[in-house]
Amino acid sequence: MKIHNLKRINENKKAMLVGRGGKRGKTSGRGGKGQTARAGHKARPEMRDIIKRMPKLRGYSFNTIKEKPIIINLGDLEVFSSGSTVTPQTLVEKGIVEMDAGKNPKVKILAMGEVTKKLNISNCLVSAEAKSKIEKAGGTIK
Repeated sequence: MKIHNLKRINENKKAMLVGRGGKRGKTSGRGGKGQTARAGHKARPEMRDIIKRMPKLRGYSFNTIKEKPIIINLGDLEVFSSGSTVTPQTLVEKGIVEMDAGKNPKVKILAMGEVTKKLNISNCLVSAEAKSKIEKAGGTIK
């Protein structure tokens, strides 16, 4: 047997037939006219239209979601003895505020009520009016 006597197992594919009788004629399997018949056609994703309809957020800020502090009034601090230190941790211990996801919460003290005791306040946000009332009673703010 010589090499020119060998025959292939699979024959070559036939050339593309044109005309109505062929397998890839006329529209070549692309259907009708329009966007879908064109080269490089790609349907616009529906999600893009939904995103486009959403309003844009104006401005730029890296951390836009800020933790809001828990608000406490001056009248709530009467449970402390004179000269004691008021921190978010001591407020949790007294049961005035609750822990925030296992951490001490941010606390802001407002001027509602009166304070008669000398209190040392630290790690708490304090309003201007509350600050003046605390200092008037002989307390300090850090």
